[in-house]
Amino acid sequence: MKTIFITGASSGFGEATARKFSSEGHRLILLARRREKLIDLAHQLGGENKCHLISADVRDKEEVENALSGLPEEFRSIDVLVNNAGLALGLGPAEDASLKDWEIMVDTNIKGVIYLTKAVLPGMIRRGHGQIINIGSVAGSWPYPGGNVYGSTKAFVQQFSRNLRSDLSGKNIRVSLVEPGMSETEFSLIRFEGDQEKAKAVYHSMSPLSADDIAETVFWICSMPAHVNVNQIELMPIAQAWAPFSVYRD
Repeated sequence: MKTIFITGASSGFGEATARKFSSEGHRLILLARRREKLIDLAHQLGGENKCHLISADVRDKEEVENALSGLPEEFRSIDVLVNNAGLALGLGPAEDASLKDWEIMVDTNIKGVIYLTKAVLPGMIRRGHGQIINIGSVAGSWPYPGGNVYGSTKAFVQQFSRNLRSDLSGKNIRVSLVEPGMSETEFSLIRFEGDQEKAKAVYHSMSPLSADDIAETVFWICSMPAHVNVNQIELMPIAQAWAPFSVYRD
């Protein structure tokens, strides 16, 4: 049995990943802002004796540090950190985008990842084993209109994962990056501030990835033999592919 720490665990990829690892008998640390959803999930997974719940915002460094320092003894030896918490806000061109939205994406998608990694990594190094799985996005590699800061934050996650891998060479700690394409979760609903019609239109007449698809991928990475490091996986639904070059013609 391993101890799995999942951020953004109240919905989407995080919730599905929690369900998958719980079904295989692992101990969970679940972090999200919405405590009521965490409590409900913990009850479904067998109660808080199998799950330690942290109601915190990954953007708040002090909350993260306090949560880690206050872990019960049986949850202190973290085997796997899944840096899943993240979001996109807006889909407008850069000149029309909200600066506040940009800052929230930077604080969540970048700072949240580095705060959790910095808090968990020293213990992994002391114990001589561990695994960090960062959830990025195809937007970190492939630009699209309106992806401006969101894509840039995911490009950071990609490069941070690679640099962690280099820093941790010889320390028996695995680092992997999972980069999903179009996936139907709360992602678009949050991006469009709760507009159901806009969110549904994103997936009109196509079959997107599901949260379970990503959870299965994360679990597979963890199930590989200890000497195998899966550096990076990019997943898209079969209906999605790379776009042609943008050419403006006046």
